[in-house]
Amino acid sequence: MKRAMRINPDDNTATALNDLKAGESISLVSKSGPVGEMTTRQAVPFGHKIAVVDIKKGAKILKYGEVIGLATQPISKGEHVHTHNVESALLPGAKEAR
Repeated sequence: MKRAMRINPDDNTATALNDLKAGESISLVSKSGPVGEMTTRQAVPFGHKIAVVDIKKGAKILKYGEVIGLATQPISKGEHVHTHNVESALLPGAKEAR
């Protein structure tokens, strides 16, 4: 089974450990082992993020337990999380993390 790693238990994203196709059942893992399963809603390339919960527009995007951006639109569980739906919290001109 293909996998994605949730690095911190507070993260609302996981990192794809393989190229993932839409509709695939994947295993969520952490450094301590399996933490669940989910189904992808969109293709997610290796190394990119996937939402592990529904994320509201304007909500913080969490990876490594840190805010890395803000959702520019609602993101459903299983969707690709990337520059098309996230604004960086680290670059000048980005909205401040709330």
